[in-house]
Amino acid sequence: MMTIQELKDLMKLIDRSSIQHFELEAESAKIRIAKAASGTSQLQQAAAPNHGTLPLSPGALPEPDNGHAAAHASAEPSAPEADSRLRAIVSPLVGTFYSAAEPNARPYAQIGDRIQPGSVVCIVEAMKLFNQIEAEMGGEIVEVLAQNGELVEYGQALFMVRVE
Repeated sequence: MMTIQELKDLMKLIDRSSIQHFELEAESAKIRIAKAASGTSQLQQAAAPNHGTLPLSPGALPEPDNGHAAAHASAEPSAPEADSRLRAIVSPLVGTFYSAAEPNARPYAQIGDRIQPGSVVCIVEAMKLFNQIEAEMGGEIVEVLAQNGELVEYGQALFMVRVE
């Protein structure tokens, strides 16, 4: 479980980045951070199905930092999802997303492909190093969220996988 300080640090990182929306789903909770129209982060917490909510209270969140990092917490009931088995494969670093090893090669992972834990799904280039990104779960790729050659941020969702 994340500590309050880790949550504050994550919100500050998102405020300073171009990320507009961030979601983290753990065994017992789901955290959603989205930038408001003013460009500041807004935190929402939701209970995961059949679990409790995060041990956060509105007073435990950071106070607005000169208008740069305003945060608000609100408990919301878990919304019914079309498929609760969907999980994101996120970028572990900032860099350029490549779907294949070479420009004319078949992408590592496409919609409908079945992947296993450890399967290479893409490459993220950072500082001239090509980092193969591996799936942490097995399942079916249902959505590719990044485009070839696009700059991706740390923690940005790259693929949505329906886990098996």
